[in-house]
Amino acid sequence: MSAAISSDPWEPDHAVLKELAGYLRDALSAHNPAAQKQATLMLGQAKSKPETTRYLAYMFRNGPQTQSLNLPPSELIVLRSSAAINLKNIIKASYRNLDEDTRAYVRATVLPCLEDAIGPIRSLTGTVITEIVQRGGVLGWPELFSQLLSLAANDRGDITEAAQEGSMGALVKICDDRTDDLDREYQGQRPIQVILPRLLQICKSPVPSVRSRAVTCLNAFIPQKSDVLLASLDAVLDQLFHLAQDSDPDVRRNLCRAFNLVIDIKPDRIIPHMEGLVDYMNLQQKDPDERDVALEAAEFWLAVSENEQICPYLEPYLRKIVPLLLESMVYDEETIIRESARPEDAAVEDRTEDIKPRHATSKLSKTFVNASNSNGGGLEDGEIEDEDDEDDQEIDGQWNLRKCSAAALDVLASKFHQLVFDIALEHLSKNLANPEWPYREAAVLAMGAIAEGCMGAVAPALPNIVPYFISLLKDREPSVRQITCWALGRYSEWALNLNDQNERKRFLESMLHGILERMLDNVKKVQTAAASAFAIMGEKANKELIPYLGPIINTFVACFDVYKTRNMYVLYDCVQTLADQVGSSLRNPELTNTLMPAIINRWKQVPDEAPELFPLNECLSYVVAALGPAFAPFAVPIFARCISIIRQNLEQHHLANGNANMEKPDKDFLVTTLDLISAIIQTLEPAQSGELVQKSEPRFFDLLLYCMEDRHNDVRQSSYALLGDCAVNIFPQLHPNLPTLLPITVRQLDINFANSGNRDRAFSVINNACWACGEIAMRYRQEMAPYTENLYRSLKAIIDQPGVPVSVGENASVAIGRLGVHSPTVLAPHLGEFVERFLTLIEPVQQTDEKAHAFLGLNRIIRQNPYAMGPYLLPYIQASLAYSKETVGPGDQGEAIGGSFQQIPVILRNLLTPEPGELQAPMNPSLRPPGARSSLVSAYNWRLVVPVRLHSSYAQFRRTLTLMEPRTGLLE
Repeated sequence: MSAAISSDPWEPDHAVLKELAGYLRDALSAHNPAAQKQATLMLGQAKSKPETTRYLAYMFRNGPQTQSLNLPPSELIVLRSSAAINLKNIIKASYRNLDEDTRAYVRATVLPCLEDAIGPIRSLTGTVITEIVQRGGVLGWPELFSQLLSLAANDRGDITEAAQEGSMGALVKICDDRTDDLDREYQGQRPIQVILPRLLQICKSPVPSVRSRAVTCLNAFIPQKSDVLLASLDAVLDQLFHLAQDSDPDVRRNLCRAFNLVIDIKPDRIIPHMEGLVDYMNLQQKDPDERDVALEAAEFWLAVSENEQICPYLEPYLRKIVPLLLESMVYDEETIIRESARPEDAAVEDRTEDIKPRHATSKLSKTFVNASNSNGGGLEDGEIEDEDDEDDQEIDGQWNLRKCSAAALDVLASKFHQLVFDIALEHLSKNLANPEWPYREAAVLAMGAIAEGCMGAVAPALPNIVPYFISLLKDREPSVRQITCWALGRYSEWALNLNDQNERKRFLESMLHGILERMLDNVKKVQTAAASAFAIMGEKANKELIPYLGPIINTFVACFDVYKTRNMYVLYDCVQTLADQVGSSLRNPELTNTLMPAIINRWKQVPDEAPELFPLNECLSYVVAALGPAFAPFAVPIFARCISIIRQNLEQHHLANGNANMEKPDKDFLVTTLDLISAIIQTLEPAQSGELVQKSEPRFFDLLLYCMEDRHNDVRQSSYALLGDCAVNIFPQLHPNLPTLLPITVRQLDINFANSGNRDRAFSVINNACWACGEIAMRYRQEMAPYTENLYRSLKAIIDQPGVPVSVGENASVAIGRLGVHSPTVLAPHLGEFVERFLTLIEPVQQTDEKAHAFLGLNRIIRQNPYAMGPYLLPYIQASLAYSKETVGPGDQGEAIGGSFQQIPVILRNLLTPEPGELQAPMNPSLRPPGARSSLVSAYNWRLVVPVRLHSSYAQFRRTLTLMEPRTGLLE
């Protein structure tokens, strides 16, 4: 590489250079805020000048005039670093706006910095180069990769190790950020075709850091399953196996990572080498001095055990693997010292940085299947909880060797069951009662890890083990108490499934009593584990907890008094789990009057702007649903504060939109508050909830309107759920606002909203909007007619769109049917457009009143335009057979829907008559739905008759269909 900066004759003006250098230094000067602010302002202005980019590159390169500034070495490094950061930001913001000469100058000036003697400068060079490739594309710097590879491979023979390392650092950044682009074809060639063979050569470099980074680059390509890489996989594996002899820890760590990645894409290529890999990973995991290498090696067992194709091949080696995992689950010496010195901290306030941020996601996904369910806060199928996995709750901190080993043991137990338990038994028997607490604690962790996979093998011993675990809840070491809570949560299902009622009661009571005691432990992390264990037990126990609600509620109330903010979040989860499981049993006045004051007191203490309000509102939503009418005495102040929170949030957003310096409030306040209002409106008597809405200040529906137009998907999802709940529960209050709210709802149903941004969340919004439309249509009746045409167009686009989630398509179909109940004339001309897709979507749907409404609407539309049904009689019969009149329920509505079915055959029979002299065709048995005769007779009083050829006006229909008519006294 030429030492020249560039062939461009440009040279900096020394005065400008000196001035800009001053700004760069002052911008990083924290001890002088005024100078820092002024420098930041001046740099912002300077960035708008084209030549600033060149000055920054020049200073980063440490050109001759920069050296003439006579700065001390430490200040010079700061100056160059600041120049690099600002250069990167300009490239990120406006690289494509730079003229080509400036781009070329920057590229030529920056590249030599890879050979700089200063490590941070080499690292920043990689960052700037990556940004140039990111903005300019691969073709914007086509010679870059050959230059980087030539440096890394020391093709010149005089490249320093630092330069080799710097070039590989840049290549690592590019491979991480632009992997897809490097596998794309440019002018008949893919960059990976050039890069991959050179990487395999560089893996043999005498420089350890270069070898390590070469493997890191390979690891970026492996998950992409590139055709180029797959074709060269044998060569890649040969090089990886060759590196197995490497002594450098970074090389070994990246090598373990490489094998784990290959398992994901080509497990069959690993199988022949399983014995050698088991020994290699075993050796790496035992390295006491390299925890990162050991962790990556432990990941191998997790990767193999979770892969169905390769997992069986681990069986011969389990006697090597399982003891290794058990040993790795013991705390290391550093952690043992820290845990042994842990004080009783229950009375110590949490630090802000110790409270993990928690973001709310709307839990309200409304469908016709669950719309009448009072528990509006429940999760729908397929929704993902925001909480960490319950099995990870027992360990603070990041993913580590101990945690990975426990996870691997868990998966292996689920695959090999008894064999894993038999191998682990000797270790567990020796350590469960070990006088040294770290071994005792690790043994309990192992017992919890194998709980699900080895339950059949462990169960005979549990009558002895569980009482021992319960005794460990009083162990003097907090870590033992903590892990025991977690393990008991894992084994609570065993107690619940005992056949002997007395035994079930004995073990459940002892588990529950022990966990409730530990919820009030003097150490916070034990409180956390106990509360999490209760939540797990509560989900599994369901109604079994009802006899113990008194002591449970009393414990919760005591926890509200002593818990600090971090554990308060876990307590909210306990309360909502209990409310969800026992439901109306909480309505006992003694329980209600014990629990609610504690919740309300905490609710009053939490400021409107505190993130703690998110889980607290979610918790309250469950409690409201469980209490039902018993919540009424607490409703007024809670509802009023909800309205206030929404108003404040909307006002602050409005102000922040016009003020760049003002921080916008979190939209999660809107999401959880809207969900809580939904729960209140569903729970109270309509007169009570209607009065709350009527008296709200500002007007409730004005606030809802703003939320329905919010740009945040979760806010809109909750808004449309609330709109539908208002239609169901307080329609008289909603009615006068519909001329304003319905046009917004029509716009929301535009399928294009889901084709940009987060599709899953956008579809959840559309799903709720469909449901709300259906609920409104059933009550707005003929007044819905002006909106029906536009709503239909949007709903049809939804059911016709490929890739729409099934539940959304079903909801849209039901909404179309419900529109037809009172506006059949509007939809009749469109019947032939939507009926086939409608029938396909509606047939498998669970029987509900909403499905009945949809069929009633369809039948009324058919009466208005029966000619459109010619080609769709068979699908109509099949969908009708999947629907049973008896599921509608008693009353006039059920009779009306059943009657609508009976009218259809008469209409169709009269239309489809044979032409004079045309013979009737015999029935093709393959066209008759199985069981149609008996089902139709019993359900709708229909009979199947000999089919006819279709009238000439239906000549385009090529199939002979089954016709129906009301059953008569004639024998078939």
